[in-house]
Amino acid sequence: LVPAAIGLALIVVLGRLVLRPMFRSVARARSKGQGQEMFVAASLLVVVGAGLAAQAAGLSMSLGALIAGLLLAETEFRREVEISIEPFKGLLLGVFFVGVGIGLDLDAVAADPIAVFGLAIGMTLLKAGLIYGAARLWGVKKRNAIETALVLGPAGEFAFVILGAGMLEGIASPGFSRTVMLAATISMFTVPLMAMLADRLSNTVAPVQPALPPEALAPKAEEGQVLIVGFGRVGRLVGEMLAVHGQPFMALDANASTVAKGRAEGSNVFYGDAARAEMLEKCAIDSARAVVVTMDAPLKVDEVVAAVRAVRPDVILIARARDSRHAERLYRLGVTDAVPETTEASLQLAENTLVDLGIPMGQVLASIHEKRDDFRKLFQDAMPEGDIRRSPRALRSTVRR
Repeated sequence: LVPAAIGLALIVVLGRLVLRPMFRSVARARSKGQGQEMFVAASLLVVVGAGLAAQAAGLSMSLGALIAGLLLAETEFRREVEISIEPFKGLLLGVFFVGVGIGLDLDAVAADPIAVFGLAIGMTLLKAGLIYGAARLWGVKKRNAIETALVLGPAGEFAFVILGAGMLEGIASPGFSRTVMLAATISMFTVPLMAMLADRLSNTVAPVQPALPPEALAPKAEEGQVLIVGFGRVGRLVGEMLAVHGQPFMALDANASTVAKGRAEGSNVFYGDAARAEMLEKCAIDSARAVVVTMDAPLKVDEVVAAVRAVRPDVILIARARDSRHAERLYRLGVTDAVPETTEASLQLAENTLVDLGIPMGQVLASIHEKRDDFRKLFQDAMPEGDIRRSPRALRSTVRR
């Protein structure tokens, strides 16, 4: 027991020390166009290495792999890792269930059906009851607690790991272990039926509230989040202003150093490529209130804008533009607002000059807003006929003189 505890502690400590630097190196290499598959290789290395380390410490490889997954989930690279290993999930699950099916001895079940099926029902009900009680204790709503308990009630794959370890240590006899494994296998096969039962039973015990009118379902300001793509100097400033006004945001950046710096400052920033639809889905694009693209690479900005519009045609989308031509192109791609660097710099210079010359601030701001709307109309003239154009921003009705 002591060697196992020491081995477990070493895996956790080394994982916390090694994972972030390793994946930052992988991210830097990929940002330079090298090692596009290194994320997959690094993820597999971590999982297999943790499994072997756990096995050497007297634990199961499955437990080591689970710990590796938990450690990866704590890093800023977890979303990219999820996408990288997505193609393998279905294959590995298929291999696992094929192995479970092959291990099901129907003759042994037929020899003692009462014990096997009774044990399967008993362990499922016991586990479901414990999960339901824990969920309610933690304040989970009754409907969600019922669904969770019934879906997670059947035995899991760790039943085989624990029973296997018990047989190796002589704690459980082969006959008892075989019976429990058969019961666990049958219990796992009931997951689809339990999911259907959970849906019907939860609707009966805790029915869904009747549909509300659209006005009642309008999200409040604090419910949605703003997705900032690019967390460099501009993106960080946008995030700071959103935080000042109490607007929740999540940032995404493809530069590992930028992500590390942002997380060190306490920002909600993750590593990933926002031009990938899978990454946008991981970042809850479906519930985002707005997307702000702040990167200084025009071609990459175009890719992200196109990807966002393909997933969410209705979301507010503000993008940074290099110049007026780039702004015109972004409006054709469907942005809500394009902000050209050259134009905004010119307007800022004009504003400071007028204020320093003694022109009242109200008049200056009004003229700046009017000029900005003129530029916006000019850029939108490049949009195809029939596209929705943004109306001019409202100006103050009174101006200080």
